[in-house]
Amino acid sequence: MVKSLTLKRVCRWLVTSGIGMVLLWAPRIAEAQADSSIYLQETVTELQKVWPGNRTINLVFHGHSVPAGYGDRHEVHTLEAYPHLLLEKLKEKYPYAPINSIVTAIGGENSIQGAARFEKEVLSHQPDVVFIDYALNDRSQDIHRVRQAYSNMIESALARGIKVILLTPSPDQRVDIHANNTSLDSLAKQIHDLSEQYNVGFVDVYNVFKQVANEAGVESYMASVNHPNQQGHALIVAELLKWF
Repeated sequence: MVKSLTLKRVCRWLVTSGIGMVLLWAPRIAEAQADSSIYLQETVTELQKVWPGNRTINLVFHGHSVPAGYGDRHEVHTLEAYPHLLLEKLKEKYPYAPINSIVTAIGGENSIQGAARFEKEVLSHQPDVVFIDYALNDRSQDIHRVRQAYSNMIESALARGIKVILLTPSPDQRVDIHANNTSLDSLAKQIHDLSEQYNVGFVDVYNVFKQVANEAGVESYMASVNHPNQQGHALIVAELLKWF
């Protein structure tokens, strides 16, 4: 009883003094997307260094067929996909930096499968930054299991001090991109929420393609019904570059 009364007095004092309000508010402040202007500052600083004071930067792209470079008729255009195009742009900007663009993406895979091999096949590369792009293939999965898979990957990376950037999906022309209540919209929103929960990077690829669709349609940016062409990948790269 004495302990209970003491605890009540402490809580009352915290609230009346204003300290309690700060403690209640603090977790909400922590839940926000990472700031693209500073989130990768340590990586950018390393990219600016010159030999022998520099080191290799590892960028790992984890996901499905889009980062893997799949196009029409199952052709794989690795050099036209955004992991390689981003590498080219970064090399233009940071000519002295040794950079590895490592693609661990597998065509047809979803985030639940990707999370199962994350430790062995992604973290083993000792990445500086991990890009996760699975939403396009997560539509057939339970959205709660998908969220858990993302959480597992994000937490594993953050525990090792690795930066994470989440991507919303590129289009599937069988899904109405003008609608706001599709499965892709739901997954995009979930990815947005996860980026705020974990304070990691967020690149809203789906919204970029929505803007393109409103202006001229997405057909000229697609190699197939659900794979971007080089022009479509370039749209993604433009968003990723904002973090560097």
